[in-house]
Amino acid sequence: MNAQDSTGDSAKPSISYRDAGVDIEAGDALIENIKPHARRTMRPEVLAGIGGFGSLFEVPKKFKNPVMVSGTDGVGTKLKLAFQLNKHDTVGIDLVAMSVNDILVQGAEPLFFLDYFACGKLEVGTASQVIQGIATGCEQSGCALVGGETAEMPGMYPAGEYDLAGFAVGMVEKDAIIDGSTIADGDVVLGLASSGAHSNGYSLIRKLIDLSGIDLDSDFHGRPFRDVVMAPTRLYVKPLLKLLATLPVKGMAHITGGGLTENIPRVLPEHLTAELKGGSWTMPPLFTWLQQQGNVSDSEMLRTFNCGIGMAVIVSAEDAGQAQALLTAEGEQVFRIGVIRQRVAGEHQTIVA
Repeated sequence: MNAQDSTGDSAKPSISYRDAGVDIEAGDALIENIKPHARRTMRPEVLAGIGGFGSLFEVPKKFKNPVMVSGTDGVGTKLKLAFQLNKHDTVGIDLVAMSVNDILVQGAEPLFFLDYFACGKLEVGTASQVIQGIATGCEQSGCALVGGETAEMPGMYPAGEYDLAGFAVGMVEKDAIIDGSTIADGDVVLGLASSGAHSNGYSLIRKLIDLSGIDLDSDFHGRPFRDVVMAPTRLYVKPLLKLLATLPVKGMAHITGGGLTENIPRVLPEHLTAELKGGSWTMPPLFTWLQQQGNVSDSEMLRTFNCGIGMAVIVSAEDAGQAQALLTAEGEQVFRIGVIRQRVAGEHQTIVA
C-alpha cells in the first residue's frame, strides 16, 4: 500500500477493524491473561506453546511403540445456564473433561489440549474466566494447554454469549490399547461416581428448570441449586492411569450423551451384555429431582443422564476388589454396579435389572 492509498479520500471517515466490531487490543490482553494459567499446565515435552502459529510437542520418551489417540467435544447447552447465571469459571473444566475422559477409555494418557472460543464481542474478563477453567481442567488431568483460537465474530452470537470447543491428544502403547476385546462372561462392572449431570442432557435439564420455576439460588440439599446444576464434569484421568499401571483393565466407558444404556455397549463384544443392578449405586438428588419434575421414565433417565455414574470400568472378577480399593484410595467413590454375561438373542447390550 502506498502513501496515497493509505490517505484515501479525506472526505470519508477512516474505518478501523474496531469500528467493524473486532477489538485486536482486547485479544492481545486476553492472551496475556492466559499465559500464566497455561504455564501451570506445561509438560517437559512442550517445545512451543501459546503465541505461535502452531504448537510443538515432542513424543514422550517413555513410549516405545506409541499410538496417538485424539478426541474433540464441546460443552453443549450447559453454556446457556452459564450465560443465565453469569457463571463462567467451570465450563472450561467441562470442556477439557469431555475430551480427556473420552481418550482415556482407550488407555491413552492425555498429553495436550487446544481450545476454540468464539464470541460476537470479546469480553476479556469472561473469556479469562473460561480459559482459566480450561487450564484448571488440563492441570487436573496432567495435560498441557498448548494453544487455541479466540474468534471475535460480530453478528454471529448474541451479546454476552459464546461457544466453546476443544480437542485433546493422548498416547498409548500399541500393545496396551483398551478395545474391549478381552471382556468375558463373569467380568465385573465398576461404576465411578459422577459429580453431577456433567455436560449431558442439559436441553432437558433447562426445560425442567423452566417448568419447575425453581429459584436457582435456593438451597438444594445444603448447596445453592445453581452450584449443583453447574458442577463441572469430573476428571478421572489420574486415578485411572494409576489403575492401568497396576492392574489389567478390560474396558472402560465414559458415560456421556446416551447415558449408561447407550455408552457401555460401545466397548462390549457383540455376544455379551452388561447386566447392571438397579440400586447398587447412589443416585444423586439432582437426578431424583429431575425425574420427578418431568415424570421422566426410568429408561429415559438411563439413556439421557449418567444418573450418578460418570465412568464404567470393566475388570475380571478376581481383580475387582483390588481395583475398587485402589480407586477408592485415589479419591473416587466406586460402586460394583453389575456383571458381564452372555447376551440373549435380541437383547440390548446393557440392561438394568
